[in-house]
Amino acid sequence: MAVADRWHKSRPKPGEERCSCRPAKVPTAEHGQGDRWQVRYRDDAGRQRKLNFERLPDAQRKDAEIKASLDRGDYIDPTAGQVTLAEQAKEWRKGLTSDPGTLMQLDSRLSKWVYGKSIGGRAMASLAKRPSIVQQWIKDMETSGLQPSTIKGIVGDVSAIFDAAVDDQIVARNPCMSRSVKAPPPAPRKAVPWTLDQVTAMSAALPERCAVVPYLGAGCGHRQGELFGIALDDIDFLGREVHVRRQVRFIKQDGAYRLVFSPPKRRKTRTVPLPESVGLKLSAHIANFPPVEVTLPWVERGKVEEPHTAELLFVTARGVAMNRNSFNDIWRQGLKTAGIVPPLAEGERRRSYREHGCHVLRHTAASAWLAAGVDIRTVADYLGHSDPGFTLRTYTHLMPDAADRARRAMDAFFAAKIENVSSALVVP
Repeated sequence: MAVADRWHKSRPKPGEERCSCRPAKVPTAEHGQGDRWQVRYRDDAGRQRKLNFERLPDAQRKDAEIKASLDRGDYIDPTAGQVTLAEQAKEWRKGLTSDPGTLMQLDSRLSKWVYGKSIGGRAMASLAKRPSIVQQWIKDMETSGLQPSTIKGIVGDVSAIFDAAVDDQIVARNPCMSRSVKAPPPAPRKAVPWTLDQVTAMSAALPERCAVVPYLGAGCGHRQGELFGIALDDIDFLGREVHVRRQVRFIKQDGAYRLVFSPPKRRKTRTVPLPESVGLKLSAHIANFPPVEVTLPWVERGKVEEPHTAELLFVTARGVAMNRNSFNDIWRQGLKTAGIVPPLAEGERRRSYREHGCHVLRHTAASAWLAAGVDIRTVADYLGHSDPGFTLRTYTHLMPDAADRARRAMDAFFAAKIENVSSALVVP
């Protein structure tokens, strides 16, 4: 490594004309053009590199920094960071082997909020040095009306891209981890369960072949895809249990959308108690709508395995497995018919009413279990949560608090006859 003077020859030939400003020096063809001082070195791959500086001290400092980084093994190629965020994101995406459904959601987020935005055309090195650009991008997403939870997920994706770039020594740091970069805090929103009247009204509002879905979801805490994947052999009427073994998903694969079976979320198969009231409704449903054999590809950990066949309890009128796209339209119409949400006024845009989506049935199941005194770890197992702490954070407001338990204990005490009390209060 060395610092060279671009404007003057280090080995002049005899008789060459001397420099007018430095009589002891011989000018080069680049004399007076660009920055004078040049740092020359070979990078960790053995390639010749050059960096120019206006001032000698700056060049000497950079020369020392590069030498130290090469010795430590943490050298960053100054030209590598010129790749844009969009280019780096696409390269990073190629190496992912996640579940197809997860990748489909990731592709959608990157397409809408990275590739198609000005931040996607920015050089990685520029973004790494200026976290304020990342913060402005976050603010733009917030201004567009995007939910804080969605913004947090998108920022997490970009942060993962930068983490990989740091590991590959493309950039020196991840700007998403800077103290000045902050995603908007999630709006405080508590899970609100449905009442029995709402469950009943929704059941009556749905088509007859789907009428038992609200009871099964509220009684056993299934996710939407798990409801679609319930088969006849998953119901143990004698043992009064329901086995959650699969879900029906709608994923994009090889450029086309298709229905597949896959294990429950995070591969958490589980067994849930079957209430007698729900069991009777399931028996009636099976009698009216016999289960239908459905064969779909089985996708697990991103790999398509042998086709899987199950006698599904809930299928369309054509005998096809239900999927979220078609069912959600039916569900939204049912919410209006049941009076759970108001009908659209003339000219009013359709609202999502996410708080009344099919997921509310899980909140209802959790609420009923906790109110009955089922411990939080067991509720987490029934819901298929890997972390009971998540269950506690989500549903702690639904648990009977200490004051409620204390009141019930004292009400029970004072309901007893006075002669059963072995001691009396003595007032001096």
